Amino acid sequence: MLNYKADLRSCLYILLTTALFYYQWTHEFNVLIYIVYLFFSISVSVMTHNHQHLQMWKSKMMNVLTDWWLTVFYGVPIFTWIPTHNRNHHKYVNREGDVTATYRHTEENNLLSLLSYPSVSGYNQVRESIVPYMKKLKETDRATYIQNIVQIVVLALWIIGFLLIDWKLALIYVIIPQQVSAFSVLTFNYVQHVHADEESKYNHSRNFLGLNLLLFNNGYHTAHHERAAIHWSLLPQEHAAIAKEIDDDLIEKTFIGFIFRVYIMGAFNKKYRTFNRRKARMGSEASIA
Repeated sequence: MLNYKADLRSCLYILLTTALFYYQWTHEFNVLIYIVYLFFSISVSVMTHNHQHLQMWKSKMMNVLTDWWLTVFYGVPIFTWIPTHNRNHHKYVNREGDVTATYRHTEENNLLSLLSYPSVSGYNQVRESIVPYMKKLKETDRATYIQNIVQIVVLALWIIGFLLIDWKLALIYVIIPQQVSAFSVLTFNYVQHVHADEESKYNHSRNFLGLNLLLFNNGYHTAHHERAAIHWSLLPQEHAAIAKEIDDDLIEKTFIGFIFRVYIMGAFNKKYRTFNRRKARMGSEASIA
């Protein structure tokens, strides 16, 4: 029933995430289990991304059920990826017109810009992409519009239901993990594009090799933008084919290492900060003009 056997891993993650949620709800709080659960919450955002590019199942009903499961654990109706990501981000790839562009609120890349980006970008996506998309669907594609409304209803019932059962547990095991999931994917988008050159064929994205084993090859970001329609399991060979074209400093070994070096050490020593390729390009273009 799966389109790709590799998504057996996605199914395993779905089962483990659900089991961890049930276990924690019915047992006393355990900090180690909660940390593991938050990791799986992050993985939900990556699976949402993958499923919206290429649905997991051959069965329409299984895809709808997966949509609903991802929605309640991601904390945002997953149809929102269509106008903001599939039709916008992949069209512009951080260039002007991309509602998720990393430089919209500042050209700086520091801890403040990193932490503020998810909220700023999220607001822009709702106002400039999601609301107009739903308004247009209401007029032109009633069936899809209703499917999207159902996702909103499913999410609302999930959150309200658990809040009514036990609001304290719901805050810990429903709300916080959803926020971690939604914010993590926006953070990934930020670090994958900030200070890269959006006009370059291969240097428009930063790649994180350490993310790939546990997070469905999400670190092969340049290759993903080059061939967005291929399955996540095929990205390693796509990356290998173009790796030599990507500048070395845009291929990071680890995500955590990058975060610590750029946003912690970089706060004290500028040699650890990222090089702003976008600003350098615009400066060169201005000098030529």
